[in-house]
Amino acid sequence: MDESRDDEPHPHVPPGSYGPYDAHDSYGPHDSYDAHAGDGEAEAAPRVPVPRAAPDDLGPPPHQAPGDPGSPPPPQPPVPDRPPTQQHAPLPPQRGTAPPEADMPATPGGGTETPSHDVLRSLLGAWALSACSVEETDAVEAHLGECATCADEALRLRDAVALLHTERDLDLDPLLRFRVLENCLGRRPARIPVPEWASPYDAETARLDALLRDIGEAEWNRPVQLRWFEGGEPVDRATTVAGVIGHLLTVDGLVAGALGLDDPLGRDAPHAPTERTEKFWLAESRPVASEVHAPWRNQSHTLIRTVSFAGHGVADLSVSYSDFSLSLQDSLLDRAFECWMHADDIAEAVNYPYDPPRGSHLHRMVDLAARLLPAALAGRRRSGLAGPARHLVAAGSPGRSLHLEIEGAGGGDWYIPLDSPAALGSADHAVAQVALDRVEFCHLVAGHVSPEEAAAGQDGDRDAIRDVLFAAASLSRM
Repeated sequence: MDESRDDEPHPHVPPGSYGPYDAHDSYGPHDSYDAHAGDGEAEAAPRVPVPRAAPDDLGPPPHQAPGDPGSPPPPQPPVPDRPPTQQHAPLPPQRGTAPPEADMPATPGGGTETPSHDVLRSLLGAWALSACSVEETDAVEAHLGECATCADEALRLRDAVALLHTERDLDLDPLLRFRVLENCLGRRPARIPVPEWASPYDAETARLDALLRDIGEAEWNRPVQLRWFEGGEPVDRATTVAGVIGHLLTVDGLVAGALGLDDPLGRDAPHAPTERTEKFWLAESRPVASEVHAPWRNQSHTLIRTVSFAGHGVADLSVSYSDFSLSLQDSLLDRAFECWMHADDIAEAVNYPYDPPRGSHLHRMVDLAARLLPAALAGRRRSGLAGPARHLVAAGSPGRSLHLEIEGAGGGDWYIPLDSPAALGSADHAVAQVALDRVEFCHLVAGHVSPEEAAAGQDGDRDAIRDVLFAAASLSRM
């Protein structure tokens, strides 16, 4: 331990020099002017120091002849009676002297060599913030054209700096919420699992609820045009966003009634979806968000909870729609399809991006429509809206068929029997083929596009193709 007094000169610092044990305030990197100027001299104006080079780039200071101005004093020999016990750190230069030339960053045209790779890399942050001098900027940008590693780092730093600009739009991608929701629904197991056949309805009501929570109060009054087909002719009806949710609330009430739950329209409500909707709209002169959003979402939650606790036996329960009936599992699939279609109507009205359902759910919706097509075709034939049957076969036997090819995620191949709803569709008996995009086919079934505009590819019996396309459009309703 060094027991020397503070007033004794340090053995390695010459008397009068400014060393690390001086009682005055310590030397720092910003002390770039002479604090001990003479009494008759004005105090020198401080200058902004240039960035110091990286420590690993600094070599030994260049040789300076003794007596050169600004050269550090030569080291003193150790005191004989107290030899040093450890190597001391290099001494900083005296105040009032310029730092050694090796400590100064080299700049182009400044009379020194081109800065090294590490020096230029240390300036990338300042360069990204446009805080470099002109010389430093020129040196960095010249280096970026030669060094791929520094160029990549410079791009990342510039992208990071761009996020600091206040004028940049920091809104999240509007589809991010849907993607996170879909991922959670697909991966997170529930304590009481939702039946697989009810998962499309669960997903689509959740997606629509997310859309409704993102729109403003005024947007609930945006006009929405509902479209469908009746008797082969397009029909439309004007309403609002709130009116669409009221429509979904009343038709979902048919499923609730079949499960023994409360019907939102009461016990004496009609069973036809259009009549139920008209009754609700007449009772509510102009539905608003507070009257339809929460009741619709609570009802959908109750339906999911009920079928989840009821088990598998409830899937075959019949749900009546007045002129036709569906099993409960097909009914919830039908409600999921209509929820998606009307959510798409709302999204179009409020300029909101909206994606189709996930592939596995959409495949189930297309499959339901394909299974309903033979009965719809037979009904149109009885009404004189479709051509006569050409070759009747026994129930369950293969007969004339149309190959329906649905392209895209959730698509597939279906064979629609043409002459009898009880016949079996067969690839060996196919007389025609229709190729449709998955979303285009769903819009056809929903009555959003006409049969003449729907088919992307047709081959074979033209009458069979026309009859199937119009039968698909006839599946639509309000």
